[in-house]
Amino acid sequence: MATLSPPTRRRLRVLGFLSPWLIGFSVFFAYPLIATVYFSFMHYNQIKEPTFVGLRNWRYVFEQMPLFGPALWNTLWLVVVMVALRVLFGLGLGLLVTKIKSGVGFFRTAFYIPYLAPPVAATVAFVFLLNPGTGPVNEILSRVGVDAPTWFNDPNWAKPSLVMLSLWGIGDLMVIFMAALLDVPKEQYEAAELDGAGSWAKFRYVTWPSITPIVMFAVVTGVVQTMQYYTQALVAGKIASGVNIGPGSVIQPGYPDHSTLTVPQLVYSMGFQNFNTGAACVLSLVLFAIAMAATLLLMRKRSGLLSAED
Repeated sequence: MATLSPPTRRRLRVLGFLSPWLIGFSVFFAYPLIATVYFSFMHYNQIKEPTFVGLRNWRYVFEQMPLFGPALWNTLWLVVVMVALRVLFGLGLGLLVTKIKSGVGFFRTAFYIPYLAPPVAATVAFVFLLNPGTGPVNEILSRVGVDAPTWFNDPNWAKPSLVMLSLWGIGDLMVIFMAALLDVPKEQYEAAELDGAGSWAKFRYVTWPSITPIVMFAVVTGVVQTMQYYTQALVAGKIASGVNIGPGSVIQPGYPDHSTLTVPQLVYSMGFQNFNTGAACVLSLVLFAIAMAATLLLMRKRSGLLSAED
């Protein structure tokens, strides 16, 4: 029986350790991506065998699909505004909680609990609070003489309302930034104070360089998650429109006036309501390309969030 050479044994050992990741990568990323590219060039209604149609699906999405433009705009708007505000609010809360001298456990818990609420339940509660007719928020604003908007029923306020919902559940970023802020060496703050640095100078020259990798992590994961934004926008539109969601009901997303329509909603609508798998795959690939390009841009040294030394 032939004996394996030491280099071959080492390669097999490394392959054995890598096999769980390789299997997961192949099954949950490589195969779905290849299948998505394949079906983007096919006419497939999930019943009959797929037939090759070339670039027809791509031309349909970019030239003939009327909702692609609004859905892409809404998605990119949410990516820019929601991610930026979530990072700012999360960092601000993290700084606030780390500076509190007493009752830090209470405030930390109070800020984190909303994040634990299930997305659907949180969205339903938030739409109820902002209901223009019976919601307590508008009732309080009217009592103090403020002309409140109609929130999720107004195309101009629907997306800002979704941003407010995301900021309500900011507890995850708060905890991440708290850990990063508490990890900054105190010796650096003491040295900065000896040099006469004020609060802003200490944040700019001590805190910010130390937490930049964490900020980058928060931005990149926020971009990827927001590019897949689906549940909250769909549920908010349905509840605000007053439509009953029941078994067998087919509801067009995007209320009001397609202002909350996102590309993931369009993917689901095209793939599972209209059975146009080819167009749904094209939309998915567009999302993937934008998310990948944004991630590579953010992670570029010097031009992104990371400096050349990180």
